[in-house]
Amino acid sequence: MSTLRNSLGLAIVIMLTVGMTVRAGAQEANAALDSTLFTTYTVNSPFQNVAFTVCGSLPQSSGCYGGGSLGPFNKVGALLEGIPSTKGNVVSRAIYLVDAGDATVQLYAYKKTDTITASFDTVNVTLAKMITLPLTGGSTALSFMAANNGFLFIGTDQTPQAVRVEKNNLSVTQLGGFSPPINVTAITADSYGYVTVTQGGINGGESGFSVYGPDGSGEEDGGGAPFMLNTRAAVLTSTLPQSDDAPAQRLEVRPKTAK
Repeated sequence: MSTLRNSLGLAIVIMLTVGMTVRAGAQEANAALDSTLFTTYTVNSPFQNVAFTVCGSLPQSSGCYGGGSLGPFNKVGALLEGIPSTKGNVVSRAIYLVDAGDATVQLYAYKKTDTITASFDTVNVTLAKMITLPLTGGSTALSFMAANNGFLFIGTDQTPQAVRVEKNNLSVTQLGGFSPPINVTAITADSYGYVTVTQGGINGGESGFSVYGPDGSGEEDGGGAPFMLNTRAAVLTSTLPQSDDAPAQRLEVRPKTAK
């Protein structure tokens, strides 16, 4: 009997080991092609040029594989990467850059591709499109940008209305504001694709906010200066508007009507 128990125990260990190996292999197979690579960015002191470098490791090598620079611009105000897509051994993603250093504000959409082999990553970045946004910039203007899967939300502290830009074609929609007008002071997003545009709230002034859903439509608006958090990057409270509005004032549940 003891021999049988030992045999069964050995069989169970083998099965568990094989199972764990299969699961580990499946996890590795499901990992993004460039999941072991990362891109770092730097901006020079006049905020006119952006440099980037791609580093990390691959099955047969490690190190820094490529890089380049973007610019010159009037003043780089905000940067954001798009969601990557993979075709064969090529990973593509957008890089969105807001140049708000002039009276007019431009949005640059670059396409970054990583062509990956077991030992090397060939990095290429090209300008896909540049558009002018209906926003006011300037040498002292602050820019704000957040995004979800389908849209970019962009504003400056010189403009009372933010814009929504559709990623597919860069079509621009001007968002609503408040009366009297109050300028945009923050744009934040959560991990589910909800975006909050906050206006005012500087030095105790009037403030308001609007929340937009993952499909780009409006979800809520009102007074105060709420902001959103996500799981990746902390917001810096020193850069956010302030508000004494109590969140409890917004608590209300409305029943949905049957369709």
